[in-house]
Amino acid sequence: MKHTLIVKNMVCNRCKSIIEQHLNNEGFQVESIELGKVVVQGKEKNDLIKLEEILKNQGFELIKELSEVLIEKIKIIMIEMLENNNSENVLSELPIELGKNYSVLSRIFSKSEGMTLEKYLINLKIEKVKENIQLKQLNFSEIAYSLNYNNSSHLAKQFKSITGISMSQYRKLQDWNRKELDKIV
Repeated sequence: MKHTLIVKNMVCNRCKSIIEQHLNNEGFQVESIELGKVVVQGKEKNDLIKLEEILKNQGFELIKELSEVLIEKIKIIMIEMLENNNSENVLSELPIELGKNYSVLSRIFSKSEGMTLEKYLINLKIEKVKENIQLKQLNFSEIAYSLNYNNSSHLAKQFKSITGISMSQYRKLQDWNRKELDKIV
């Protein structure tokens, strides 16, 4: 019997590898795996209980309610679009990708996560800025451009508003207090 599971906190390729490795080690046949979703072969209800325990031990959890599934899909789409340097269109793409009106998505997300979609996207971008500063491959203007800001001063204001320090101060501190993407809300 095939089981399709929606997994919370699975936000990167490393997460996929960890989950796949642990499931394979426990004898599960992983049919497919993508961000936030795993398809496995299982025979009994006990298999799902064991699978849920394996995921929990690795910092993940199964999502069972439809609204939670929708929220996790929103997060995954936003993270993927940001990683693919397509953050400019993310908020307009969500309704198309998920087949729901933007106001419905916004209301469900805000109610569950305690922040708007826009604020969540800004927080994702700030973590991406921190990553870019740490990597030292781009200057501030290039970072702003890569994240679809009109200018670096707008990014600088947002960065300081969120972190309490300027991007220059952050670079000098070299205290890379980055948040994990699944811990932003």
